[in-house]
Amino acid sequence: MTPEKFKLILRNRDVNSILIGTPTGHSHIRAIMETRYGTIILQEATIANLVRAYITLKTHPKIRSMNLTLNEMDEGEAKPGFAKFQLLEREVDTVEIQEEIDRLCP
Repeated sequence: MTPEKFKLILRNRDVNSILIGTPTGHSHIRAIMETRYGTIILQEATIANLVRAYITLKTHPKIRSMNLTLNEMDEGEAKPGFAKFQLLEREVDTVEIQEEIDRLCP
């Protein structure tokens, strides 16, 4: 069953706690966010993509917005150790991205 889509804006006051670590028997980090709305669990690859985009936006002198989209990598296309499914930067006009951000976050 696929959950219904929804829009959720999380502010610090909406997050009760965040646990970050590697579950026993696993090799990748998870971030477990307990919020007033429920629990959100992010896998390491998702965290890494968010961090990569965040650092790029905060440190690049020109880039003001980015669009990461889901890509399924063919075998041998990604570097060893990388997941088959990746959130990669998409070539989109930054004005278009900014308009979408403004629409979703009034």
